[in-house]
Amino acid sequence: MSMPTIVDEIRVPEAPAVPGLVFRQFRGEADFPEMTRVLAASEAADGNERIVTLDEIRNTYAHLPKTDPARDILLAEVDGRLVAYGRVETWREADGPRLYNHFALMDPAWRRRGIGRAMLRWFQGRLREIAAAEDAAAAEDAAAGSPEAGPRFFQTFASDRAPGTEAMLLKDCYSAVRYGYLMVRPDLENIPDFPLPEGLEVRPVRPEHYRAIWDANTEAFRDHWGFAEPTEADYQAWLNDPVIFTPELWQIAWDTATDQVAGQVKGFINQAENERFNRRRGWCEFISVRRPWRKRGLARALIARTLQIFKERGMTESALGVDTQNLSGALRVYEACGFRPVQRSATYRKPMT
Repeated sequence: MSMPTIVDEIRVPEAPAVPGLVFRQFRGEADFPEMTRVLAASEAADGNERIVTLDEIRNTYAHLPKTDPARDILLAEVDGRLVAYGRVETWREADGPRLYNHFALMDPAWRRRGIGRAMLRWFQGRLREIAAAEDAAAAEDAAAGSPEAGPRFFQTFASDRAPGTEAMLLKDCYSAVRYGYLMVRPDLENIPDFPLPEGLEVRPVRPEHYRAIWDANTEAFRDHWGFAEPTEADYQAWLNDPVIFTPELWQIAWDTATDQVAGQVKGFINQAENERFNRRRGWCEFISVRRPWRKRGLARALIARTLQIFKERGMTESALGVDTQNLSGALRVYEACGFRPVQRSATYRKPMT
């Protein structure tokens, strides 16, 4: 008996001969529960203590400025059950290369069967189509110049807890170009007393501050590796994120003379993860200091204040992520605040040819 035709099926070159395997398009809201399940299974298999809720998935896919959901998302099913999904997106680094990003998440029960490699090939093909369309649009609008000139790279990410993914990327001629750490402070005892620099104060966050806080963070990261200018959709996704948008936990430093945001740490507590992994962790993230206020101890002062808030709220540890080659010496600052590396991740790139 032949299988019924799936109207949104996607033909994927080099698809493995797995009985019942079908690749298809994204169906919107109806796919979110199964996507949440696959993501959780994938993270658990890789030893990552990370939970993404259905509401977080919903918010992410409501704000995808660099992705066309109808054409840039690929799902894999076996006998009608989701086993993997991924998407592509593109952007240009500030004064840098054009990046053609892709990622996939897979139920561990279906790994090492060729599905991931087939998805990788499809991602690359779709990204080449996007690049060709960009070239055509630039050629038609000569007055606007050619914004697509310059180097182009496929890009993706992998951690040292996913050796299969790293091996697949290396075999396909990707190279690790940048490394990051997940760092953990295993307790909240003996929090250092790092005072705020003179002329700065921390104020309670109000809604009228949100845009200024966002813009200050954007400015602070413009001179960092990998920066791409955020969009209005990125801003809206941030405002509506059910986990990270917790202004009551944020430490925002203002310059009293200029009434400008000088630096910030936007902490959050992921309750779902803490319950699932039986821990009490606060995330000390979105750390930035604008250039005029750097090298004065502001970041570590705001981190210390954030750790104290976590302790007052019953947390017993903290974590953050860091670019190991951050130009402002963030790794040393975080080590001074008691954080230590526990996991390595890498950005992988391959020239688009």
